[in-house]
Amino acid sequence: MTRSRLVAVAAGALFLAVPLTAAAQNAKAEQGAALFASQKCTMCHSVAGKGNPKGSLDNVASTKKPDEIRQWIVDPEGMRAKPNATRTPAMKALKLSTEQVDALVAYLGSLKGPHAAGDAAR
Repeated sequence: MTRSRLVAVAAGALFLAVPLTAAAQNAKAEQGAALFASQKCTMCHSVAGKGNPKGSLDNVASTKKPDEIRQWIVDPEGMRAKPNATRTPAMKALKLSTEQVDALVAYLGSLKGPHAAGDAAR
């Protein structure tokens, strides 16, 4: 096989893998949206006007990196102490599996502003 043909095959394989990754990420975000609803996160937070407006998460992905979002889910009290958050009641620690946390991070990571309304409709 010639070098140019090998490069073309590799590029094609990479091109095909990208949509699968995006589809997997979308599926994970959809799982997170369902988990957000089932865990009743809207008691304290809102997305696209649904839930408690005092805890809007519509732009969370614009202001927080995925690792920060993960830390808020896994260790809310520790994260609350960092910025000296005063909102009450304090977020309670959730008992979630790693897969569930990953799904919530994917969902919240998809909330970047005006299009968040469409994400919440899932």
